[in-house]
Order: sequence, then C-alpha cells, then structure tokens
Amino acid sequence: MANKPVPDERVAQLRKGVLELAILAILTEAPSYGGQIVERLSAQPGLAASRGTVYPLLARLKNAGALATRWQESPVGPPRKLYQLTEEGRTSLRELRAAWIQVHQAVEYLMRDVRS
Repeated sequence: MANKPVPDERVAQLRKGVLELAILAILTEAPSYGGQIVERLSAQPGLAASRGTVYPLLARLKNAGALATRWQESPVGPPRKLYQLTEEGRTSLRELRAAWIQVHQAVEYLMRDVRS
C-alpha cells in the first residue's frame, strides 16, 4: 500500500507547534532578520512558513520578552529589524527543548510498532 500524502492542514497544525522552538533555535546561532529566519525555516522540509506566519510569531516572542530587536542599516535598502535572543529567550528555549524531547520520545515509543 502506497503512503498517502498528509493533508496540508494537518501538517500546518503540527508545524505551528514547533515553529517557536525552531525560531528560538535559529537565533541561538546569531541575531537574524525576519527574512533570514523565513529562509532558514524554508530550508528544512516540513518547517517552511510564510512571512505572514513568522512575523506575528516574532512579535509575540518579543512581547513575551524572549527576543530583543534593533534596527540595522541595510546596504541595499531601508534599515531592517534584527532579532536576537534575550536571557529569557534562552531559558524559554531550554524549557521548550526539554518538552520537545519528552514529547518526541513518547511519540516514537508509541509509533514503534506502527507500520505504514
């Protein structure tokens, strides 16, 4: 029996739950512009997200104190907003990562005998 593709809405719901974790992980490497974050997510199968999804999430993370922003001059246009993790963001990342590992392990355990 051939594998059926997963309906887009189910994939979207699953991704929404991990995008915050993925964004925080991206920002551990270096501060980034929103467009760079969108590109990094798009480079990972299953994590591609539109600007319309990512920018509101960045704003929510900033309002929650997990991110700080500053404007940086751009050599090719207007200044751009640069996002970086705060200490609160690093704490949030550690907590989300631990929760992700726990959930991932539980799902893997439950899926061990499932055949496609």
